[in-house]
Amino acid sequence: MLVSRRAAINTLVAGGIGTVIGGAAYGVAYSRHQIQILRASVPVAGLSPALDGLRVGLITDLHHSEMVPARDVARAVVLMMGERPDLIVLGGDYVTWGNREYVVPCSEALAGLVAPYGVFAVLGNHDDDRDMPAALIKHGYEVLRDARTTVEMRGERVDLVGVRYWTQRGRDIARLVRDAESTVILLAHDPRRLDEAAELDVPLVLSGHTHGGQVVLPGLGAIAAKKFPVVAGFGQRNNSSIFVSRGVGTVYVPYRFNCPPDVSVITLKSA
Repeated sequence: MLVSRRAAINTLVAGGIGTVIGGAAYGVAYSRHQIQILRASVPVAGLSPALDGLRVGLITDLHHSEMVPARDVARAVVLMMGERPDLIVLGGDYVTWGNREYVVPCSEALAGLVAPYGVFAVLGNHDDDRDMPAALIKHGYEVLRDARTTVEMRGERVDLVGVRYWTQRGRDIARLVRDAESTVILLAHDPRRLDEAAELDVPLVLSGHTHGGQVVLPGLGAIAAKKFPVVAGFGQRNNSSIFVSRGVGTVYVPYRFNCPPDVSVITLKSA
């Protein structure tokens, strides 16, 4: 039996709507909770041969909230500890809109993190400057609020420089990296700090903030994150490398499309 043109069109439209609805339901109910382990090798200019192969774990944008349950945070910790990184970095946005109700539960869910060279944290734009740092410090994590600390790793000195989201002026970052004689790693929630890092010849930046775009459309990409120099993964400008994690949680809407959450393990390589 021949199918009328109108019936064929109606069938196609219904199928398209069903695909969209099905994809949205999958993104809300399932895929946004399926945290991946993302492993990447990143070239670092001037890296000492002794540090070649050093593995840095990066967990960011947890956004523990009504939309992101504590079990997602706990799952991220389990995945990271299974990788046994040498150093762990927490990249900010632990809760959403500074909601104090979730600050302590988030820090407690993160409490299982441990690494030979320590766990270091920075703050994102959703974090307050008092309660969240205090909760992290309680578990032995060092919070770098516009600060630099030197860590000896494999007999070499590494300077970890952590800046808050709101610290954006080049001169403020320059002050923190001035006179550094060892490898510098800039921990900056916002990947736009790659601009300042490249000007200051900082060899490595670790960031989050973008959520990888959270919604990545085929052929169009991550429309919500076009303003960032790197939306997810590895990038480079001059002598500065950057790695951006897609993060664990979601914000605004509990939805991810074509952009799974991740915890990242970055292996440093001599450039």
